Amino acid sequence: MLLSSIEMSKQAALKKAKELASSAPVVVFSKTYCGYCNRVKQLLTQVGATYKVIELDELSGGYELQSVLGHWTGQSTVPNVFIEGKHIGGCDSVLEKHKNNQLLPLLNDAGAVAINSAQL
Repeated sequence: MLLSSIEMSKQAALKKAKELASSAPVVVFSKTYCGYCNRVKQLLTQVGATYKVIELDELSGGYELQSVLGHWTGQSTVPNVFIEGKHIGGCDSVLEKHKNNQLLPLLNDAGAVAINSAQL
């Protein structure tokens, strides 16, 4: 009985994680004290992106969400970034996409950037 209760809890956490990941054009699962998270949020702000932040260290059940995100995406660390509900990676992946001029088109396609990328 306990095992099924734990399994149900994991399924509920996964459902919540998927709902949150799709709740805005850009979603960043983060922790307030994480330098890598802060770097990604700073970059998104610099490029004019609108994004939703889920601060796991301030959220009841945040540990469980991070755990299921790890199983779902294969990435157990934060930041864990989603664009249009699709996982694009963490800090290194986001910075690499930006460096290779791949981030702004993704943000534009998602409607998360109000300015034309040619203006940057």
